[in-house]
Amino acid sequence: MEEELFNEVGKSIDGAAPGNLFGKPCFKVEGKAFACYFEQCMVFKLSGETHRKALSLKDSKLFDPSKKGRPMKEWVQVHYQHHQEWLKFAMEAMKYVQSTNKK
Repeated sequence: MEEELFNEVGKSIDGAAPGNLFGKPCFKVEGKAFACYFEQCMVFKLSGETHRKALSLKDSKLFDPSKKGRPMKEWVQVHYQHHQEWLKFAMEAMKYVQSTNKK
């Protein structure tokens, strides 16, 4: 159910292309990942206030795909219990990745 919703969210965003990130399903824009699926969560590359808001949600945390205490500071893992926020965060993540590609 969670992964199906992840796919629905990604496919609903114009310009998003499916791919893989660390062997996990993800969505990319301009060849760069902005969201992925991991452990019943959707993970987003975010910055600023949107990053703080995502991280403040219950059970959200920085993404640590290796599980070795080396989280990826821009990536926030948002649990399925907050799935109603996934599309909003995915859109913000895509905008953020697009903005960093232009630098």
